[in-house]
Amino acid sequence: MSFIQIIFAALLLLGPLVAIHEFGHFWVARRCGVKVLTFSIGFGPALFKWRGKDGVQYQFAAIPLGGYVRMADEREGEVAEADLPFAFNRQSVWKRMAIVAAGPLINLLFAVLLFWILFLPKSEQLNTRIWQVEPHSPAAVAGLQSGDLVTAIDGKSTPDLEKLNYALIDRMGETGQLTVTTNRSGLVETHQLPIQSFMRSNGADPLATLGFYPYSPKIDAVIGEIQPDAVGAKQGLLVGDRFISVNGKPISDWIALTRIIHASADQKLSVVIERQGKQQTLILTPAAKKDDFGTKIGLLGLKPKTEQTERYEIPAEYKQIVQHDPLSALSLALQKTWHLSTLTVSSFGKMLSGLIGLNNISGPITIAKVAGHTADIGWQAFFSFMAIMSVSLGVLNLMPIPILDGGHLVYYAIEAVIGRPVSERIQQAGFRVGVAMLGMLMIVAIFNDLTRLF
Repeated sequence: MSFIQIIFAALLLLGPLVAIHEFGHFWVARRCGVKVLTFSIGFGPALFKWRGKDGVQYQFAAIPLGGYVRMADEREGEVAEADLPFAFNRQSVWKRMAIVAAGPLINLLFAVLLFWILFLPKSEQLNTRIWQVEPHSPAAVAGLQSGDLVTAIDGKSTPDLEKLNYALIDRMGETGQLTVTTNRSGLVETHQLPIQSFMRSNGADPLATLGFYPYSPKIDAVIGEIQPDAVGAKQGLLVGDRFISVNGKPISDWIALTRIIHASADQKLSVVIERQGKQQTLILTPAAKKDDFGTKIGLLGLKPKTEQTERYEIPAEYKQIVQHDPLSALSLALQKTWHLSTLTVSSFGKMLSGLIGLNNISGPITIAKVAGHTADIGWQAFFSFMAIMSVSLGVLNLMPIPILDGGHLVYYAIEAVIGRPVSERIQQAGFRVGVAMLGMLMIVAIFNDLTRLF
């Protein structure tokens, strides 16, 4: 995907999220009788602006990383005497709380809507039956076997792979025992998997970390194509070579080979291949490349030998048909939004306590790249990412940090309890703290983006 396409996908992602957030503030402010002066998508100089029949100036500004709704407010500028009853600062504390809370809450509602749309279509999915278990992995040590159907993680039901992954992500950064419940030929079994700083690194695959995998089609480990300038070509591989073993480990299929290569960036591998009926040994060193999340993976520049018309049929025992009526889809959408909201809060808590690294924070560059990647996959992947980002935006803005919506809600809640506004001196001090906190967060996010990029 080109740079222009990535930028377009990012704008297509962030534009609606920002617009919806600000519309929440705008709509409730108007319903509460507050005079709105400006509705802006983006910050900085206005690129396009026009005056609506309602007297509001609508505009698109140069920096599309947020937006704002400016209301008549005596604390921010002079307000005409006729407009004083409609000034934000003259409204009851409950109206002000409703206006401030509306932005984050509408982001959460928008996420529910997107998830509801995604849950409606009938789909064929992989179930949670284990296809492969890595030898000597935590899964193997705990006794998990190929063919086991994973039914729960730590007592949480896992009817599909998404819920399985989310249940594992809930334990991110933790050390201890992970309880995996399986159904093995009708017999329910419980396994304790040891975890140590589980998934502390950004971009870690929860299933790969534990050493078991869902079904994947068996593709012969035979090279069908080599990128001309890739390290595989430079290190002696040829089209038609069949991989027999890597570092003495037999290679069963292309997926198993790919896992080893990805995990061996800049590491020498002793590889046995079969070429024209004869075996020979090569020393290969996969080149290191970072993915969208900054995870370093090894690459040789190879593609498997497959027929373009070949279709891999998933065995019946590894798939399931999923279909929800509108009401059950809405229930699932609400559950997923709530789960992602609590996961976002707990993840921030784990970062502050050091259980997971600050490298899990992503900035605008990573968001743009992932937006482009999901848009390239299809509308469902893009809608899913947009819903996740909408949850993140809603939850982040509700956090009790001065300058954010959540910080203002804290001030108004205190005012509701003590019967008078928090002093300007305290609010100004909080504002400076909030700016510093967000500034540091942005610096970390951009640093992580640049580290992943370069």
